[in-house]
Amino acid sequence: MDLALLRTFVTVHRAGSFTRAAALLGLSQPAVTSQIRTLERQLGRPLFLRQARGVTPTTIGNELAHKAAPHLDALVEIAETGLEDDSSLRTLHLAGPPEFTAERALPALGELTGEDGQALALRASFGTTEETLEGLAAGHHDLAIGTARPRGALLTATPLCDEVHVLVATPHWAERAGIEEVRDTDAPALKDVPVVEVHESLPFVARYWASVFDARPAAPATVVAPDLRAVLACAVAGAGLAVLPRYLCAEALERGAVVALHDPPVPPLRTYFLVVRSGTLAMPHIARAHEWLLRAAADWS
Repeated sequence: MDLALLRTFVTVHRAGSFTRAAALLGLSQPAVTSQIRTLERQLGRPLFLRQARGVTPTTIGNELAHKAAPHLDALVEIAETGLEDDSSLRTLHLAGPPEFTAERALPALGELTGEDGQALALRASFGTTEETLEGLAAGHHDLAIGTARPRGALLTATPLCDEVHVLVATPHWAERAGIEEVRDTDAPALKDVPVVEVHESLPFVARYWASVFDARPAAPATVVAPDLRAVLACAVAGAGLAVLPRYLCAEALERGAVVALHDPPVPPLRTYFLVVRSGTLAMPHIARAHEWLLRAAADWS
């Protein structure tokens, strides 16, 4: 069986579309379609069901993907890294949200880069959950951290940790809003406080309002910055309120740069998942990093 055909098949299986697979492989869509048809003729069975939007693998297609994908990934890794003299140094490609990856995951994995005979070289990429999972499925990453459990059988997700969200602002804004006691805070008291967010749609603030106040936030975003660390810096500078992960704003809360505007009985949570391509935990360097992150997450609060 032609390995090039298998590579195209696995890419289509992961991408869920001939068009997306063609873009990932640098081929034309007709070329991808022709290769899949050739493979289906060789096997005598259909591998995909064509739909209006993309394709869905058949049972045979899923079975072939499970058998072939890990081995193709290993061959690609050999081709990319070469047969180096120092075979103990393996490169781990990690992808995840910029703040969590920078503040949590990379420092934890940094201990694996030491000279212990099993050292890892780390390469990190930042992106949204959708971007990182797509890159993982396409073989660009070894591990991905995301806030959604992926569908399908090619990616395997393990809950990593829960992230507590806190509504914060400077003491100045708390005073202006007339907030004297945290337990008395309500959404109307905050309607005139400007908002700092990562996106115009207010994903963090809107989720907090819906979960805690059963309402929508009244104020639009005054500052939008696509990084929670920038949101924290703006909130500390007095730009307005923000909803932030507790781990990210804990130090600012401790020194009084910001205060918690609300203390709900059940604070909003966001779950992070550690995701790999199915079968790749058989690779020692990926399994080691996976286990290390799960162990480190037990101490994250």
